[in-house]
Amino acid sequence: MESNNNPNSFLTLFLAPVKDYLADDEVSEILINGPKQVYIERKGRLELTPAAFPSEQGLRAAASNIAKTMQRLLNDDNPRLDARLPDGSRVHAVIPPLARCGTVIAIRKFKKDTLTVEKLHKFGSLSDDSVLLIKALVGLHKNVIVSGGTSSGKTSVLNALSSFIANHERILVIEDASELQLQQEHVVCFETRKPDKNGQGEVTIRDLIHSSLRLRPDRLVIGEIRGGEALDLLQALNTGHAGSMSTIHANSPLDCMYRLETCALLSGIEIPLVALRSQVASAIDAVVHTARLVDGSRKVIAISEILPLKNGEYQTQDLIVWQTERITTEGKVEGRFVLKNKPTFMAEAEIARIQLPNYDQ
Repeated sequence: MESNNNPNSFLTLFLAPVKDYLADDEVSEILINGPKQVYIERKGRLELTPAAFPSEQGLRAAASNIAKTMQRLLNDDNPRLDARLPDGSRVHAVIPPLARCGTVIAIRKFKKDTLTVEKLHKFGSLSDDSVLLIKALVGLHKNVIVSGGTSSGKTSVLNALSSFIANHERILVIEDASELQLQQEHVVCFETRKPDKNGQGEVTIRDLIHSSLRLRPDRLVIGEIRGGEALDLLQALNTGHAGSMSTIHANSPLDCMYRLETCALLSGIEIPLVALRSQVASAIDAVVHTARLVDGSRKVIAISEILPLKNGEYQTQDLIVWQTERITTEGKVEGRFVLKNKPTFMAEAEIARIQLPNYDQ
């Protein structure tokens, strides 16, 4: 299945035992746990495969060759590899003795087809009311964080959210590894840079946020918040850059606020907790929370509005939530989306002639 036109043909060369999974569009991730154990993710579920590598030395050599092709080092002095392939797929590798089972490689394949709001709706990840709420949040220039666990679909949902941004707006996109596929005309994309072998030349998310604020953005789209860049983003959102969006790992909309707070504290800038919480609560308008359910399906299980602090604590109110009703004998999760509280921006939406779900039904 190898092709001369395939920008990742070197992968099938180095990773011959898993080449069929590399070529299979239904496989989203390939997880190599040492030479004798290979898992894949297909349709949201992990499967153990019969694939195996001849030896640890062969697998280690394959990982090292991938690193060299990407102009990176993977050796005893640099035992971890984090790289983006030419087609946008991501590779992370860890070698012994850090990985006790042998060389570990995870390949998250780049999706050729963008997951649109229409597709998410068709797959049951969003309801009609969820689509209306998301469209309203973006149209009203609300600052939105997409939260969720690992592999819950955060990037796909962020991409879907961004599709509602007006075509005339200037959008600056900042990512560690380019994954978002915005379709608007005026999109400027930035990507971080790892330090070289001498530890020089690193460019971080924080650096790029600093630059972006001087490049007249209408919207900032940050791929993922992981550390101290959270404080820079909060300051940007509190100084007029409305309508921006990002993702973060969190277990719930409320937990998302505490995660932002923790990441901001990693900036190294001392700030009183009460002042930081005030910044978080005023900067973020809503959280779109994603989850991967037990049957492997991914859904937006909550869209929640962030309210002002109460006695120094974060307050959220759910606008719509997914309610699981039963799990079939085949293991399929069944349920429905339920409207909860009316958003505080209903009057604002009415003035802007933006449709919201009917909360009075």
